[in-house]
Amino acid sequence: MWLLIAFIAVPIIEIALFIQIGGFLGLFPTLAIVVLTAIAGTYLVRAQGLSVLSQLQSRFREMNDPSEPLAHGAMILFSGALLLTPGFFTDFIGFLLLIPNIRTTVFQKIKERINTQRADFETRFSSSQNVYEGEYEPVLNPENSPWSNEAKPKD
Repeated sequence: MWLLIAFIAVPIIEIALFIQIGGFLGLFPTLAIVVLTAIAGTYLVRAQGLSVLSQLQSRFREMNDPSEPLAHGAMILFSGALLLTPGFFTDFIGFLLLIPNIRTTVFQKIKERINTQRADFETRFSSSQNVYEGEYEPVLNPENSPWSNEAKPKD
């Protein structure tokens, strides 16, 4: 339901803003602002995306939880799509998502609503499971092994 409202409301808001700002500034300044915000947004998305990518790599190297940099990366990607979409309202939301404190707040709100579980391999594979010990001998001649498909009968 919310998605339907967004698909109806956002274009109406964009058209209204284009009419108001275009009537105030004129056609060419309005178009220049739209193009400049797309260019500036592309630059900012690239710079912040590389920053978040380095944070994600360090989280993986240190074996820490990568969910926050992944969420930031997704929000930066979404803001890039909004900034490339012509319009003032989408540009405003896109630029808001490029502010790290806003992204952190959004991440915390989403994190509160999602129930996550963590796999702990140390307790999962602990000594409570059966451990079977055994001995083995390496097979020196695998052709005569009883488990070989090509085992030849002894004469």
